[in-house]
Amino acid sequence: MPTVSMAVNGKSVSADVEPRTLLVQYLREHLGLTGTHVGCDTSQCGACVVHVNGESLKSCTMLAAQAEGADVTTIEGLANGDELHPMQEAFRENHGLQCGFCTPGMVMSALDLVQKNSDPSEQDVREWLEGNLCRCTGYHNIVKSILAGAKALKG
Repeated sequence: MPTVSMAVNGKSVSADVEPRTLLVQYLREHLGLTGTHVGCDTSQCGACVVHVNGESLKSCTMLAAQAEGADVTTIEGLANGDELHPMQEAFRENHGLQCGFCTPGMVMSALDLVQKNSDPSEQDVREWLEGNLCRCTGYHNIVKSILAGAKALKG
């Protein structure tokens, strides 16, 4: 089995993995980072979104071996101790979640959007989230949360 090494949430990690191991499996099963969810196994839902080298990516579409040497950030890597990241706080404050299953992927996707567009419109947010599914909220409060998070990050 090949050894895969990368930085996850700022920490160097390494493990022997089967060549067919998906990044989402590596994060959840080898590292115990279960905030990254598996929702569909077909790249449709976005529950597994993480950042790889600063870009949002559905971790069910990438083999762990492809992340060799990469810098990976998961939802667990955002908060500073007990202090939520501003985007996480915006989701909490604006009721951008119900069951919470899609929330990690939504937050990670939102952060990539805001990195690329610090002042997104409601339409920008809705278009950006086309690859992220939520079965509970109807998206209104998710969009509201992302707009509030973008504002908080902008200062």
